[in-house]
Amino acid sequence: MTIENVTAKIAPYKRQLLHHSLYQKVQTIDDLHCFLENHVYAVWDFMSLLKALQTKLTCTTTPWFATKNPETRYLINEIVLAEESDLSLDGRRLSHYEMYVESMHACGANTRGIEQLIADVHSLKNIFVAIKKSDLHPNIKAFLDFTFSVIEQGKPHEIAAAFTFGREDLIPSMFTEILANFQKNFPEIDLNQLVYYFERHIELDADEHGPMALQMITDLCGTDAQKWEEVIAVSVEALEKRIGLWDAIDEQLLVKEAII
Repeated sequence: MTIENVTAKIAPYKRQLLHHSLYQKVQTIDDLHCFLENHVYAVWDFMSLLKALQTKLTCTTTPWFATKNPETRYLINEIVLAEESDLSLDGRRLSHYEMYVESMHACGANTRGIEQLIADVHSLKNIFVAIKKSDLHPNIKAFLDFTFSVIEQGKPHEIAAAFTFGREDLIPSMFTEILANFQKNFPEIDLNQLVYYFERHIELDADEHGPMALQMITDLCGTDAQKWEEVIAVSVEALEKRIGLWDAIDEQLLVKEAII
């Protein structure tokens, strides 16, 4: 089996995400805030998948030992460097999560939900208890539970699958067009950082990190048929959970519209 088999299996789920009705419903700044306030959880858990891969595929302990595959080691360290310490719009070094949160502040979106979840993780010392305790939509809870369950199970090829096929290339270019229209119609709202985040993240995924991640999965699975099957299963579930996240935002926008 090859990476082409995986991409063929998950193609229908990617199409469903790329053509989701959610994008047509982001019509106002309030709608955009709703999107950001829910999507931020996917930005945060993406960073957790990344650090789990770094833990599994590189040496992060002392004494240091060389891990088995130098090429995979390079791939994950290269991705970590950009995702955790990229250049922000004003030239500072920030993670993509921090860029996202700053862009939310700049355009008036609320970050209390994600900040409360992270505070609860710190205080409770258990991500699953923190998720259960939260007031998040059930679909978002399921999305996060899936991510951290894959991390907890600890199979590098499965973590790599969830990381690779739940990426931000699932947000189509039409979303940056929506942001461009908002910038034109609402010049008083600062969307510069948000546009930069999406353009930067999608650029890295398409040109660098996407191909690197696919190569990482190929290296991790090799000729092991069972690993390839597990990659497909995790990739499909990751996309199903992302569809559930999109459905949750869609539902909240519909409720808000009905109230108005």
